[in-house]
Amino acid sequence: MRLQGRAMSSEEMVQILLEGKSYTVSKSKLIEKSDYFRALYSSGMKESEEDSLQLQGLSPQGLELVLHFINTSQVSFENESLQELIETASFLQVTCMLDLLLAQVQLGNCIELYQLSEIYGIHQLRATATRFMANHYHEMLRRPEFRLFPDSFRAQIREMRMKGTATLLAVGNFMDNTLKFAQDNPWSMLRYDELAQSWQPLANNLPPAMVNVRGYGSVVLDNYLFIVGGYRMTSQEIAAAHCYNPCTNEWGQIAPMNQKRANFKLLTVNGKLYAVGGQSLSNVECYSPEHDWWNFVAALPTALAEFSACECQGKIYVIGGYTTKERNLNILRYCPANDSWTILEPCSFHIRKQQMLSLEDTIYLVGGSIHELRSNQKPPQSEDMLTVQSYNTVTQEWVCLKESVSKSGLNLTCTLHNDGIYIMSRDVTFCTSLKHRVFFKYNIFTDGWESFRQVPLVGQNMVVCSLYLPNALQA
Repeated sequence: MRLQGRAMSSEEMVQILLEGKSYTVSKSKLIEKSDYFRALYSSGMKESEEDSLQLQGLSPQGLELVLHFINTSQVSFENESLQELIETASFLQVTCMLDLLLAQVQLGNCIELYQLSEIYGIHQLRATATRFMANHYHEMLRRPEFRLFPDSFRAQIREMRMKGTATLLAVGNFMDNTLKFAQDNPWSMLRYDELAQSWQPLANNLPPAMVNVRGYGSVVLDNYLFIVGGYRMTSQEIAAAHCYNPCTNEWGQIAPMNQKRANFKLLTVNGKLYAVGGQSLSNVECYSPEHDWWNFVAALPTALAEFSACECQGKIYVIGGYTTKERNLNILRYCPANDSWTILEPCSFHIRKQQMLSLEDTIYLVGGSIHELRSNQKPPQSEDMLTVQSYNTVTQEWVCLKESVSKSGLNLTCTLHNDGIYIMSRDVTFCTSLKHRVFFKYNIFTDGWESFRQVPLVGQNMVVCSLYLPNALQA
């Protein structure tokens, strides 16, 4: 590099002066790594001809760290000195050093790095820190300093988790050679390619402890998938809780429930999880991601089996199933605000094992078994048929929307995704119907079925959900 004035030797050294201290640095390295010095020594100004340069307004600690990086290309990012380092690197425009900071963002420093990026206008660092906070949103909720941010900022961080492509995922014990699953590790995760209408493996660190667990509860909250409780093949109930984070494509454990439970309902209401009931259980637990703990809330009026439940407009609705003595015909509603249950008007029919989902003020009940109580109703030829019903929580009106006698309504899994309810069920006419799966959609807006290609899967214990996946996971 040719500079104005005298020719510069690669060994030429200069003195940097700050608060009575002097630092000897290679001029060529200053020019190589600092836009500030590069501009100075190519400016033709008087200072560019001198052997020493006086700096002001910087901390000696920050300058020593930056000059050490300029001399050696090595730096240690300690939380205690981050502000001094960033202030100096920003002033001297050592962009290559600031770029290294992007890979150092972690739970312990992401908030401070975000705040420093705001002070010194380092846009790329700000974007990296906010993305990290979004990727680890629930962990951030547990940090007191994160709770000091305005509600609007925390809401923005949460919304960033929804960037990406809404994708159908399936988790379960799959056994299918066409997808090249290892025979000794059938517990797998799949993503659905809607253009190709095919399921593809999604490799990640699925916890071995979840293998062969059945009767668990599953739900999506803040773009995390939670799988909680259940029972092992030995019939031993468990309280363990795991969550999948699609932003990092990793599974982790959260605090276990206080009560071991299986065949219960796991729901989300107002940013919290609720574990409702279970086999011969009436108690209910609430999980707070902010504190990573479960606490008991108001119990069901009575223990129920084979019941259905979902969240709608900030409340929990429980329908159907059996008490210890009889059919449950009541609709139960739980209000988290006052921690109480209300018994609503009873149904004119009995349902069990239905899947329930909600959209605005309407609950959709999918599958299960329906028994009409009116004497003038003709009983169906088969109890195992797929139906979709709706219940309006405002008008309390029931509507039978759709039915299919060729599809099973029992042991299905479904989820809301885009414009419909995506259902994985089985064909009751198939000779091995317990394993033969079918995959289709009920379109909420057109009130029609949409079939997809036959699901090339056999197995059990499947759950389907919808998550936003980063584009990198779509490849």
